[in-house]
Amino acid sequence: MDSEKAVLFRCGDDELCGIVHAPRVVGVDVGVLLVVGGPQYRIGSHRQFVMLARSLADAGIAVLRFDYRGMGDSQGTPTDFGSIHDDIAAAADVLFDACPHLRRMVLWGLCDAATANAFYGARSNDERLVGQVALNPWVRTAEGQAQAYVRHYYLKRLLSRGFWADLIGGRTDAAYAVKDFVKNWFASRRAGGGGTDAGSKGALPERLRAAQTSFVGQTLIILSGQDLTAREYEARVAESTPWSDWLGSDRVTVKRLPEADHTFASRQWRDQVSLWTSEWILGLDQAGR
Repeated sequence: MDSEKAVLFRCGDDELCGIVHAPRVVGVDVGVLLVVGGPQYRIGSHRQFVMLARSLADAGIAVLRFDYRGMGDSQGTPTDFGSIHDDIAAAADVLFDACPHLRRMVLWGLCDAATANAFYGARSNDERLVGQVALNPWVRTAEGQAQAYVRHYYLKRLLSRGFWADLIGGRTDAAYAVKDFVKNWFASRRAGGGGTDAGSKGALPERLRAAQTSFVGQTLIILSGQDLTAREYEARVAESTPWSDWLGSDRVTVKRLPEADHTFASRQWRDQVSLWTSEWILGLDQAGR
């Protein structure tokens, strides 16, 4: 079992709360800063971040999970994932202060936290940052969401015999599904627009493409098979040759869990994510020696 310690630290005028997981037996000089997406806090859905941090620490990897401003037990005005650069920077300093053996770090994030981490990697000059673990990165636009629904939800329903039997039989939910399909189909045809996050300019997919492809370190991408967010991400990547080339390069490792949902809710899926993360970090450590 790792040694867990609560920490309070400053980001501007606000006090933030985090938990450091220091391994009892130091294995590597690469630590993990676990950035949490919103609206969420440092424990995570079904305690996934607690269990992940403990598992990594048992493998000799130090971890800090924390609440950024306005979330969980941290002070401040709630913000969004596009505005937490300073929170990540402050937390990174705490991780290195708490674990003096560290020389490098990896940012770990699910959904919009993965996108926030990519923005940090692109904007900062943090030489300690050597890698990112991104699970189901967030690239949501109104058009992208509608396309994902049409391709990966409604198409299956429309090809189902049961659906047509319900529709012919006058089932209200089947009739509503047809109307919703038509609405999403038209929405998916719209060009441009949408998808910006607070305090920034430009469509979110464009900004994430630029951030991910410009990052000079290594990236581990983990995608759920049963998740529309992951499908949206893959669709946006497929539309861009530079993005697709980056995803297929030796700077990126891609792992897929075909049956997993967005938050990897089962123990089997959580354990697999933890194993992939620890093995990848241990590989980074060996490559950096």
